[in-house]
Amino acid sequence: MPDRETLHVAELHGDGISEELSQSVHQVAAALPLAVHFHPVDLTLAARRRDADRCYDDAMAAIKKHRVAMKYPTVTETESPNKVLRERCDFSVIHRPVASLPGVETRHEGTVDLHIIRIAVGGTYEDAGRRIGDDVAVSIRVIERRPAREAALYAFRLAERLGCELVSSSKYTIQRATDGFFEEIVQGVAREFPDVGHRSELFDALLYKLLKKPEDYRVVVTPNEYGDFLSDMACGMVGSIGLGASANYAFNDQGEVSLAMFDPAGGTAPDIAGQGVCNPSAALIAFGMLLTHAGCRGLGALLDGAVRDAIAEGQATADLGGTLDTAEFTQAVCARLGGN
Repeated sequence: MPDRETLHVAELHGDGISEELSQSVHQVAAALPLAVHFHPVDLTLAARRRDADRCYDDAMAAIKKHRVAMKYPTVTETESPNKVLRERCDFSVIHRPVASLPGVETRHEGTVDLHIIRIAVGGTYEDAGRRIGDDVAVSIRVIERRPAREAALYAFRLAERLGCELVSSSKYTIQRATDGFFEEIVQGVAREFPDVGHRSELFDALLYKLLKKPEDYRVVVTPNEYGDFLSDMACGMVGSIGLGASANYAFNDQGEVSLAMFDPAGGTAPDIAGQGVCNPSAALIAFGMLLTHAGCRGLGALLDGAVRDAIAEGQATADLGGTLDTAEFTQAVCARLGGN
């Protein structure tokens, strides 16, 4: 197969159900009309206990070489691997798409088709804080121009491509210095996209209105912790955090994506690890996002549709009310890709 039809992917292995998710992704990749070469890196807790620096150095080298990576869930012990990779790779933006799936039972009426763009650094997560005496604790909240601009630029480009309005959200009337600065940066980027509608909404009001009428929102850009809260709530609206996939992006000086890492939003699920019953949907959707980012937009859309169609037709794992195990669900997806 010619090299132009070959995709090289750094693959960061983790803990718990990670190996089962990787097997599912590999099986789906083999069903595509594309040669996908995975380059594995061991980020398991056991490997990190032996030599964490070497693990992260190997991960960095693989990501920088291949420019795209799939990452599976990892245990946080002394440090968060996600945070370490974010800092080392300079990932400044997280993109979490969340959409309703026919066939998934929810406790919410309405259709969600939402893209959450979150600054991946700063906010209240930048500083663990400190105690002052017995009765006071403080922490520093950080908003930086560069990552805020990169998040806004990515969000406006996405909204332009989707042909929709963009909403920026924070508590700018209360956190006037930090959130006010974020909104100021977003408004500056908005002037570069005169054909994309933009409005700012207070974050608490946005949560209420999103629950009442999710169809009014397509692309939302927020500071770090707000995007974290919103992402989990949105997954709850569509029925499962097991359906959540995300992308992490670093950018060059021209504002173009230079490195990208894709991962399922869920954790290591140690209670079911090794049993072959985990839901690989989020990992497969994340891999579809990787394909789209890598220029295989048609294949990314095909995979995303195959996952959603299988679930809609009742071919789902137990967490979504189905009866299939991991391998059976993966096979159902492959069948919709033309695989065996």
